[in-house]
Amino acid sequence: MNVECIYICPEAGKSQQYCQKIELVAGYGIVGDRNYGLSRWPGQNLTLIEVEEVESFIREQNIENDLSLTRRNILTRGVRLNELVGKKFNIGDVTLIGVELCEPCSSLGAALDGSALSSKLVVERFLHRGGLRVDVLTSGVIELGATITSLNNE
Repeated sequence: MNVECIYICPEAGKSQQYCQKIELVAGYGIVGDRNYGLSRWPGQNLTLIEVEEVESFIREQNIENDLSLTRRNILTRGVRLNELVGKKFNIGDVTLIGVELCEPCSSLGAALDGSALSSKLVVERFLHRGGLRVDVLTSGVIELGATITSLNNE
């Protein structure tokens, strides 16, 4: 269970930027990301998605291998993110709490629709598989390859 890819987006609507590591501040999120310091809703600090879901979608749709296409910040491998809703866990030394599923929205649907899959079908495809919204509980750095560990739900 580890971090496969990391992305940030400094400005809304711009392209995601691939990162080797990111700095997180408790309660604020990723330094340099467009959502840093925003708290319009819980779980706005950071988003995660299972890389296996993204890879599967890419294969199913026979599209360019672009792991940033869901616009999530961290792609994980080997962990069921849905099971982390309401639970504390670490990525490296950073403690996080899973707030809610990051369900697909119409923007994601519109961004990924193509000749074989409409916006509506994209949303349906990622329903309950669109990742996890989390809040950052402790500050620190997350790097590629960092291990994801459960905190026994303290």
